[in-house]
Amino acid sequence: MKKELMDIIVCPVCKSDLELEITDEKHGEIISGSLSCWNCNHTYPIEDTIPNLLPPEEDSQSGK
Repeated sequence: MKKELMDIIVCPVCKSDLELEITDEKHGEIISGSLSCWNCNHTYPIEDTIPNLLPPEEDSQSGK
């Protein structure tokens, strides 16, 4: 993931800005890390340069 994406990526749940935490970076590209939303308290992983921005499942759906 390129750092420039932080200008356009928002939390898919509440549309707030995300905070980037980098675990591994090479040649200006983020290899692994996470994106965190402090508004709704969700965290999205970055693995193999790909941010996984799928919203977490609702607790009410897990009981079905």
